Amino acid sequence: MAAMNEDNHHAAQRARMLLTQIAPNFLDPKHEWQRIFAELWGTFLLVLVAAGGPVAATSSGNHTGDALLPVAPGLMVMAIIYFMGTVSGAHLNPAVTLAFAIRRNFPWVRVPGYILAQVAGGWLAALFLGFMFGDGAVAAGLTLPGQEVTPLKALIIEVVLTAALVNTILGTSSGARNIGTNGAIAVGGYIALAGMWAAPVSGASMNPVRSLAPALVCGNTGLAWVYVAGPIAGALIGVVFEWILKGPPTTAGTIAAQGTLDIDDKEE
Repeated sequence: MAAMNEDNHHAAQRARMLLTQIAPNFLDPKHEWQRIFAELWGTFLLVLVAAGGPVAATSSGNHTGDALLPVAPGLMVMAIIYFMGTVSGAHLNPAVTLAFAIRRNFPWVRVPGYILAQVAGGWLAALFLGFMFGDGAVAAGLTLPGQEVTPLKALIIEVVLTAALVNTILGTSSGARNIGTNGAIAVGGYIALAGMWAAPVSGASMNPVRSLAPALVCGNTGLAWVYVAGPIAGALIGVVFEWILKGPPTTAGTIAAQGTLDIDDKEE
């Protein structure tokens, strides 16, 4: 009994230490517009790189860097986590936002705003690509099943890839030592690695917005369901696996999911 009480005391102490990292106005609704803008801008940049790489290569006829295209989204996500992860949590993906909410690290009331911002950011990126290269050229940025890969196989791959992505995100958000640098490297590295082996199979989207945005702009939405259903199902599985691996949600996970707006840094 004494050992149990001591463990509870240490757990409470750790929770208090983590909570002191949250600025006093961490949950102040007046800052929500900054978080929404961060999600819009971050998703814009992610879709610009993920879809824009193939679009630019096809439009220019220069394919010398094609082998590196699957790595680009991972590097962009890594950069985004570094420069604005503390503002909004850098979800950049409706599947990630849903995963954080189901995991109870993120309030459901804020989910619609985040998802609308992500959809808007991705759509604006696809429109920008259409303006620069023509709507028809945006087709090169679609995520589609590879040659001789059925939609069902592509769906299964997207489920598996997203489950592991969500595990990576939630896992590197569950302890104070993992917030920030380690999380950026782990998540960005995973996205790059997944793209390197799975892009020829399913496109390695793992993000409904990344796939829907260019599909809507070029009017090719026939297989969009694969890239909506797959990531959402994968996110649910990833949350279940996180419960199995680490149990209930943590305060550190909440900090990582919701951001701190860098207020602590500004006050120093």
